[in-house]
Amino acid sequence: MSDYKDTLNLPRTSFPMKAGLVQREPLRLQQWQAQDLYRKIRAASAGKPKFVLHDGPPYANGALHIGHAVNKILKDIIVKSRTLSGYDAPYVPGWDCHGLPIELNVEKKIGKPGHKVSAREFRSKCREYAQRQVEGQRSEFQRMGVLGDWQQPYLTMDYSCEADIIRSLGKIADNGHLQQGFKPVHWCLDCTSALAEAEVEYLDKTSIAVDVAYPVVDGADLAARFGASLTPAQCDGVAIAIWTTTPWTLPASLAVCLHPQLEYALIGNGRRLLVAALELVEAVCARIGWDQFEVLAQCRGEALEGALLQHPFYQRQVPVILGAHVTTETGTGAVHTAPGHGHDDFVVGRSYGLEVYNPVADNGVFREDTEYFAGQHVLAADDAIIEVLQNTGNLLQRQPWQHSYPHCWRHKSPLIFRATPQWFIGMEQAGLLTQAMQAVEEVEWVPDWGQARIEFMLRARPDWCISRQRCWGVPLPLFVHRQSGELHPDTPALLEQVAQRVEQQGIDAWFELEAAELLGDEAGHYDKLNDTLDVWFDSGVSHACVLRKRDELQFPADLYLEGSDQHRGWFQSSLLTSVCSDGVPPYKAVLTHGFTVDAQGRKMSKSVGNIVAPRQVMNRLGADILRLWVAATDYRAELVVSDEIFQRTADSYRRIRNTARFLLANLNGFDPARDRVEADRLLALDAWVVDRAARLQAEIDTAYAQYQFHLVQQKLHGFCVNDLGGFYLDVIKDRQYTTRSDSLARRSAQTALYLIAEALVRWIAPILSFTADEIWEHLPGERGESVFLEEWFTGMSGHLLNGQVLDRDFWQQVMEVRTEVNRELERQRAEGSLRGGLDARVTLYCEPPLLRDLARLGDELRF
Repeated sequence: MSDYKDTLNLPRTSFPMKAGLVQREPLRLQQWQAQDLYRKIRAASAGKPKFVLHDGPPYANGALHIGHAVNKILKDIIVKSRTLSGYDAPYVPGWDCHGLPIELNVEKKIGKPGHKVSAREFRSKCREYAQRQVEGQRSEFQRMGVLGDWQQPYLTMDYSCEADIIRSLGKIADNGHLQQGFKPVHWCLDCTSALAEAEVEYLDKTSIAVDVAYPVVDGADLAARFGASLTPAQCDGVAIAIWTTTPWTLPASLAVCLHPQLEYALIGNGRRLLVAALELVEAVCARIGWDQFEVLAQCRGEALEGALLQHPFYQRQVPVILGAHVTTETGTGAVHTAPGHGHDDFVVGRSYGLEVYNPVADNGVFREDTEYFAGQHVLAADDAIIEVLQNTGNLLQRQPWQHSYPHCWRHKSPLIFRATPQWFIGMEQAGLLTQAMQAVEEVEWVPDWGQARIEFMLRARPDWCISRQRCWGVPLPLFVHRQSGELHPDTPALLEQVAQRVEQQGIDAWFELEAAELLGDEAGHYDKLNDTLDVWFDSGVSHACVLRKRDELQFPADLYLEGSDQHRGWFQSSLLTSVCSDGVPPYKAVLTHGFTVDAQGRKMSKSVGNIVAPRQVMNRLGADILRLWVAATDYRAELVVSDEIFQRTADSYRRIRNTARFLLANLNGFDPARDRVEADRLLALDAWVVDRAARLQAEIDTAYAQYQFHLVQQKLHGFCVNDLGGFYLDVIKDRQYTTRSDSLARRSAQTALYLIAEALVRWIAPILSFTADEIWEHLPGERGESVFLEEWFTGMSGHLLNGQVLDRDFWQQVMEVRTEVNRELERQRAEGSLRGGLDARVTLYCEPPLLRDLARLGDELRF
């Protein structure tokens, strides 16, 4: 029997079927680095319109988790797709390098500054530690296939960056947004420092909730305000009831606040009289054990303003004041007010001229002059306070109460509010809040709910406390007059002089500076601050320190992209500092992605033990599988991580890779310069598939531009499975393998395959970066050294369908006919009547219109 194998045009390619990503990707990464690929992309993009995605700096501490991978890969997909769309899209990665977590890690090794080591040596060790962390994280980000200026990233601890952070502070101060205040801030007892809003997380906590009686000093006066007739004995026993979950704040209580428009009731149970919000009377009585009670009178809160009350255990009289923040959600409708321990308390207390009294020291212990409780820790003092309340007869009830409570995001420990002298960017000062809200409206928010989220957080936030009592951080380099408390009148010029020194010597230049070096004879009248800036200020002014400083970048950025928690973090700190400095937002658009969760929907955490490290995924499956998972998931919601999902992603990858391999294998012997068939000579089916690819490219380009990467993946996968694998590639096999090697029939199909391959390799490049560059090397014809130096393929534009026989509706009809024929072939194969499709002779019985349409294909119809 003759062997006809050698007479067939069999597919052949050196592009391997087995991806071997784990082994091949590191080698390709080395190749990119040897090529200096990022620099070549910059050179190839020079002069094109700019698109700048500004990198929000991850913190230089600890191993990367899957959320880091999601963030960096999304950024990389955007940058690469914009480059393919004809933009100059530089990517400068950065790191946040100052702050407490680094201090704590260094403390564990060498001790606290000022004890075993000097502050200067401690800061040096912090810098070394941060640099090691940067190196480790940088290597892993590069392993993910992320292209960027990794040799020159921005680090907030670079001397130049530290200097520019100080210059940004100077500009903000010069614009009137900086203020000193003695006001309550979130205080971490472990950090012994103030915290910013973005450093606070809310966790469930069980506290002791108490109802407390504040006896009325003049019962007759209160009765008159209610319009009630009381006996002298009743007048002596009347009190206003308050409810609190923080009994430790009662020593600092200076007033009781009511809502001016709420109705309040005077209630009695035959033994004593209490005042509470009418709406809450039944709940209050049930809580304190009053089975029977009577409402004797009622009035609005405004009628009780100014009434004097006796503090429940101190010889101190406190007034009734009014505030709109009082609600009837819980409690009694009356709020004990400690201006030194709460934001609302501080604001309402200031309007009444109340003292900002804080009896709690930095370490959380009541000061020595605190009666009854001196030396006790506030988080352990509730029982002692309750005992004193019982002794004075003013404890109405106590009960455990589970609620959401602010915790330090680093230590997971409960925070307290305590008033300390700090430096703030005032939300109301110089119209900042109004300007910030207007700036939000100028920005595109993706998804659009991001706008409502940041607006809500801006309205609710207190003044931004930017000072910290730490060692490792950019200094707050201010001189404050010892008598007046005012900043030096030449503060802007002094800040510039400090910035110049820091630019040369780093932050030690300030901490070791003698005031007389800058102030001369005035030095004796001023105190030199040793506070550091909030690290959120460091990263928040990166628009000034990076976007405005790097020639390849621009201000404002086209896009900021981070997780949804950054509406209260980096998005907000960047917005506020930019508005303070320049009156405009630092970004044109903000994109938000969700958090990663496991298959049970649980957030990734060490305590649960469900952390997935990106390195593990890359070592097992390869970075391109990780990248495809990121792209295939709708990042606007939570991103589910599981072995099963990664396995399904790997299956999807194989389908795309095998399709690419089929294209390459069937381009064996094809030279596009010699063998490419002109558009008007393509066979009908080949013209159709090129047209289908051209239309798909427009859809993919739009999906990339709209950041709909899951649609890109769906369209790619659908094209490979349905249009190519399920139809076109199956149809052309016989024509490819059996016609003369240089025949029009074969060269027409090869031309279509070549055009599709040129387009496909670009479509997948932003997502499957390692694989795309590997495909690029196996494509026939002359080409540049990397797919990342290219733009979207334009070679299909002349092949768009025209004429009735090539109408797109016609091809839809052809595919429907083929589906019906295949259904019958499958039935007969199942019955054993046929071994395969090539054994069959098909006779179609058609209505005349369908017959006329199908006849246009001529001999091509049988294929």
